[in-house]
Amino acid sequence: MAETTLLSGGGLSTAATSVELLVVVGYLLVALLVGLVAYRLTGTDAEDYYLASRSLGTLVLLFTTFATLLSAFTFFAGPNLAYRQGPEWILVMGTMDGILFAILWYLIGYKQWLIGQQHGYVTLPEMLGDRFGSTWLRGLVAGVSLFWLFPYVMLQQMGAGEALVGLTDGTVPYWGGAALITVFMILYVGLAGMRGVAWTDTIQGLFMLSVIWIAVAWVLSAIGGPTVAAAGLDANNPTFLALGSSFYTPAYIISTAVVIAFGVTMFPQINQRFFVAESAAVLKRSFTLWPVLVLLLFVPAFLLGTWAAGLGVSVPEGANVLPVLLGEYTPAWFAALVIAGAMAAMMSSSDSMLLSGSSYFTRDLYRPFVEPAVTADREAWLARGGVVAFATATFLASLTRPGTLIQVGSTAFGGFAQLTLPVMVALYWPKTTRVGMLTGISGSQLLYLSHVFVPTVPVDIGGATISLFARTYGGWDVALAGMMLGAALTISVSWLTTAGTDEAAERFAVGAD
Repeated sequence: MAETTLLSGGGLSTAATSVELLVVVGYLLVALLVGLVAYRLTGTDAEDYYLASRSLGTLVLLFTTFATLLSAFTFFAGPNLAYRQGPEWILVMGTMDGILFAILWYLIGYKQWLIGQQHGYVTLPEMLGDRFGSTWLRGLVAGVSLFWLFPYVMLQQMGAGEALVGLTDGTVPYWGGAALITVFMILYVGLAGMRGVAWTDTIQGLFMLSVIWIAVAWVLSAIGGPTVAAAGLDANNPTFLALGSSFYTPAYIISTAVVIAFGVTMFPQINQRFFVAESAAVLKRSFTLWPVLVLLLFVPAFLLGTWAAGLGVSVPEGANVLPVLLGEYTPAWFAALVIAGAMAAMMSSSDSMLLSGSSYFTRDLYRPFVEPAVTADREAWLARGGVVAFATATFLASLTRPGTLIQVGSTAFGGFAQLTLPVMVALYWPKTTRVGMLTGISGSQLLYLSHVFVPTVPVDIGGATISLFARTYGGWDVALAGMMLGAALTISVSWLTTAGTDEAAERFAVGAD
C-alpha cells in the first residue's frame, strides 16, 4: 500500500507531490497544444468558432458530449455519495440517466439538428427567438441559461481548487488550484473554439475511461478480488448489498434521474452539440451508443466508492473517497494519473461551458440588444472576450465556496430542467405561442427560484407541520413541480392566446417524420 493518501486525505510525500504536479501540468500543456493546432484550422467566423462548421463525426461528437458532461461530480461527489449511502446511485446516473438522456437526445436533439441545418441556427435561444419573432424570449432563454451555467462552471473551479490543495498537502492553496485551471481554460478555449474543445474532449474521454477501469482492476488485485470486496461490504455495510435503503427511496431515485436527465438536455454546452453533427447518421449513432458509454464510466467510479466503504477506508471530513482509496491500494504515480483524469473531467466540462456561455452572451444578448449589425468576425472576437469575462467571474465567485459540489451541481440541474418541457412543446406543437413560452418559462423558473433562495417556512396544517419553500416534498424534488408547471402554463396560455403565423410554425415542422 502507498504510505500516503491524496486530496485532503493526509497529504503526499514530496516526491509523490512532484509526480502529481508534473502529471497535471503536463496534461494542461497537452490540452493547450491541441488548442494551438486547432486554432490554425479554425475560421474567423462565429459559426466555425462555436460549431466547428457543423462537421463533427460520430467518435468526436460522442466523446465531446461524453467528456463535456463529466465533471468534478463524476470523480468526486458521485463516489463520495456511493461511499456514504451505497451503490444504488448507479441506478440514477449509470442506467436511468443514460437511457433517459439518450431518448431526449433523439426527441429534442435530432429535431434541433434538422432545424439548425435548414436555418443555420447556432444556439437554442436564437432558434426560439426566430421561431416566435421575439427578442425578449431569446434574451430570457439566454439569461436563464447563463444564470444556471454560472454555478456549474464555478463547481469545476471549486473541484480543481480542492484537488490541488489535497494533492500538494496545502502547498498550492485553494485559490491557486482554481486559478490554474481557469487560466489554462481561457487560453485554449479562447484560441481553439469548438474544434479544439471537441478534439481535446475526445482525448480526455478516452483517457478517463482507461484510467478508471485500470483503477478497478488494480484495487481488486490488491485486495484479493471481487469476493473480498463483497465480503467487506457484508461485514461493514450489509445494507449496501440490498436495494431499497432509507436514502434511496423511489421518490428520490425517480426525482433525481428525471431532473438530471432533463436538466442536462438544456445545458448550453450539451444543447449546442445538437447542432454540430455532420449528418443525421452521425447524430443517430451517437445517441444510440450513449447509454453504453455512460455505464462504462459511472459504474466503475461508483463501485470504487462503494468498495471503499466495505474495506474500512477512512475518509477525513472534507476529503474525497476515490483518491484516498487509490492512495491506499495503488502506487503514487498511478494515483497521479487518476487525479489527472479527474482534472480532465473538470476541464472538459468547463471548457465547453465557457464556449457555449460565450455564444449565448454574444449571440443572444449582445447582438440583439446592443449591436444588431455586428459582423461575424467581430462576434467571434467578442466571444473570446466573453470567455475571459465569464471564467474570471466564476473564478472570483468560487473563492467564496458557497456549498458542497453536490449542492451546487444539483441546484443547477434543477434550474436547467425547467426549460426542457416548454422547449419540447414548442418543437412539437405548432400552436405554441410567444406568450405561452414566456409565461411557461418564467413561471417555472420563479417557482424553482423561490425554493432555492427563500428560507423554508414551517406551517401547521391540521396538526402536521409542512415546510414551505423546501427543496423536497414527501421526498419528491420541487424541480419536478416546476417542470410540470412550466409545461402546463406553456400549453394553457398558448391555447388562450393568438397562435403564431403559419410561416413561423413551419420552421419547426421540419423533421416531423
